[in-house]
Amino acid sequence: MSLPKEPRQKMINLMYLVLTALLALNVSSEILNAFKTIDSSLNTAGTITDTKNKQMLGSLKTLEEDPKSRERALVWNPIAIKAQQISLSLITEIEQLKKELTDEAGGKVVDGVYKFKEDDLDAATRLFTLPAPAGKNKGEDLKNKLEGLKSQLLALHPDIKAELEKSLPIDVSIPANAVQKDFKNFYFHMTPTVAGVTLLSKFQNDIKNSVAQVIELCHKKVGEVKIVFDAYVPLVGTNATYFMPNEEIKINAGIGAFSTSSNNTSVSIDGSPATRLPDGTFEYKGNVGGTGSGTKMVRISYFNQSKNIQETKEYPVKYTVGSPTGITVSAEKVKVFYVGLDNEISVSGGQGGAEGKSVSISGGGGSIQDLGNGRYNVRVTQTGEANINVTTKADGKTSSYKFRVKRVPNPIAMVGASEGGPMSANAFKAQQGVRAELRDFVFEGVEFNVVSFTLIANGGSIPSMQFVVNKGALFNSEARSVIEKCGPGTSVFIDEIVAVGPGGERRKLQAIPFQLQ
Repeated sequence: MSLPKEPRQKMINLMYLVLTALLALNVSSEILNAFKTIDSSLNTAGTITDTKNKQMLGSLKTLEEDPKSRERALVWNPIAIKAQQISLSLITEIEQLKKELTDEAGGKVVDGVYKFKEDDLDAATRLFTLPAPAGKNKGEDLKNKLEGLKSQLLALHPDIKAELEKSLPIDVSIPANAVQKDFKNFYFHMTPTVAGVTLLSKFQNDIKNSVAQVIELCHKKVGEVKIVFDAYVPLVGTNATYFMPNEEIKINAGIGAFSTSSNNTSVSIDGSPATRLPDGTFEYKGNVGGTGSGTKMVRISYFNQSKNIQETKEYPVKYTVGSPTGITVSAEKVKVFYVGLDNEISVSGGQGGAEGKSVSISGGGGSIQDLGNGRYNVRVTQTGEANINVTTKADGKTSSYKFRVKRVPNPIAMVGASEGGPMSANAFKAQQGVRAELRDFVFEGVEFNVVSFTLIANGGSIPSMQFVVNKGALFNSEARSVIEKCGPGTSVFIDEIVAVGPGGERRKLQAIPFQLQ
């Protein structure tokens, strides 16, 4: 059965529509996979929200130590901490309910992997809706605890109740047109086990997003997020490491200030991510490859506090690798060959000039084209390593020069200029679709085009989950219809993003979640 083309009132409504069309109560694998996709997206979004909450709480602690904000922070920081604390037990309890539900559906470890009957229609019914002795009737208790937590959060301060009462994502209401009129039967009666797990993840995510709204409001009452620089590393460089007698030496030195808790900085070298060290600096290790001159392109992305924006700077690190034969082979763009691209190299030095050499390639599924004047174009099809073999015609001697063969890195999925996170509802509505931006890559003109994605929206002005499969990069009419309904407090997840790159290769990109404000 194919996924519905029209946006649905709620994920659970989708289940009931599917169930009415099934024969002999057999749930299709396509629907089960759809629920697993949604559950994965919810878990990813929850992790991002946890990180954001941690950073905001750390900033509130810092604001307590600032004389200018201490008085306000001493009022609002304990409230934010309390919001986080009172939510943890229910999040943990819901996680235990997931395990209890899958156990109820025959969950067991098979060949080291935990498996359960995903399409079991009775497990959720027994666990959440039926009274003892036939079941455990835990649905009503879950509803009461969700409502209780929402009341506790709103009762933390009058300003929280006034500003967030209508936007907190925790919602146990039932649509007026629903067949089942009570919480436990609406969500869990005759619900496939995998769908029940997804619903429990949704409630966990609602809790985390509700806490995030409370913490963000507390922070707003105090001041802006502050990044604390708590690590200082000497930065020293010279103009060379090898000198002749009496040659001039230049030394540049300074101190770099780093925040060990901030994730706003990233470093890559020729598209490969560098490893972050405990002191906040980054380290890259790699081989320089074959003989000749080369360049390592260092790309640093960081947050500019004075401008309050994310910025990027690139620095070329040039080097030369010697050759005992005097012949050099250097890449025109990078010291790496990339699959699907034109990789230009030049071969120089040695005896006889360009016409006195024979150049070939081995490995990497490669081919080489002579462009003239010692320049060649290399095409490769397999990752790993390739060798450029240069034979001097005068003496028949051959030298080989090793190159790495890599795939073009994955692009980053973006909506407008954002990779996900907080965004105003009006700004999100103004966006046209999803694009793929290739970063940390030195080749120019390499593009990826988004061909499909899935949009999921819930919360705020959309109390019931909406689910749309979108073909192409632009939001289609169904996705646009859902987006127009979005408002402050709505969570939007864009997942199952597929983009096509050089040579027609299809890539699945990382999901991007948004919390509309």
